[in-house]
Amino acid sequence: MKKSALILLLIVASFRVFAQQDPIFTQYMFNKVAINPAYAGSSEALSIDIIDRFQWVGVKDGPNTMSFAGHTNLKNPHLGLGLYTYRDALGPTVETGVMGSFAYRILFPKGTLSMGAQFGFDYLDIDWSALNPENPNDPLLNDQVKNRAVPDAGVGFYYYTPKYYIGISSTHLLQNRIVVSQNADEDKTSFSKLMRHFYAMSGVVIPINENLDFRPAALVKYTQNAPVQADLSLSVLINKVLWLGVSYRTENCLTAMAEINIRKNLHIGYSYDAWFNQLSSYNHGSHEIRIGYDFDLFHTNRMPEVRYF
Repeated sequence: MKKSALILLLIVASFRVFAQQDPIFTQYMFNKVAINPAYAGSSEALSIDIIDRFQWVGVKDGPNTMSFAGHTNLKNPHLGLGLYTYRDALGPTVETGVMGSFAYRILFPKGTLSMGAQFGFDYLDIDWSALNPENPNDPLLNDQVKNRAVPDAGVGFYYYTPKYYIGISSTHLLQNRIVVSQNADEDKTSFSKLMRHFYAMSGVVIPINENLDFRPAALVKYTQNAPVQADLSLSVLINKVLWLGVSYRTENCLTAMAEINIRKNLHIGYSYDAWFNQLSSYNHGSHEIRIGYDFDLFHTNRMPEVRYF
């Protein structure tokens, strides 16, 4: 078979180099610690969010991303801590990451400016047997790198009030390279490089009446060798219980979102992405399920009645 089994893997590697590498979450507005460490502690509670995303349903071995994010304020109102873990599977590759976040907050009369940093590692594992090679004992496959871990870091700034927020951040500051494949005979090595990602975000809640709140939000993402991507969303909160919204992502992707606040601190959300590009003929959209729970862990009584962001 020689190099035929490597073709798919190298396509995956090139996708990781020349595209947005961070996992995409439609319900990012409640999970911003994943992309901005300064968000840690901003909900004034211990907030836990679990998201399971099935992307491009119908495409065999399409992306599936699971994430766990937890962040909390501390008794000291100037400090916040966070933890973010994820598992991002695409074809024969599985990337896992663990990032710890620390935020220092400056309190102003009408808002809070938070500055954060995150540190952790990314771990890439390759299941070469998933390529179904004609000869599983081919030395070209047996000599390949099966897993590799590299350190990672990020930084962010986040200003927020009870009614709006604005933030900027960057992930993968170290731009480390992860070995994807090696060929000792030809002295060649292929890498997947973690490119720096840059984010700008903002959102505002506009009360319409006692039973209706309007929330527009935007997220802009940029990384080298990839087009700028923007998520623009509009949603309404009905009776402080039910969120309904739509969004547009600049990949010709439309999204419908819904979230219900079962209790003050228990939230369940769902979103569906429909793609209107070259991939639309090959998949049935993307599904994302989110469960969130907030604890007033330190009994600081700073947790808001309604969580807008």
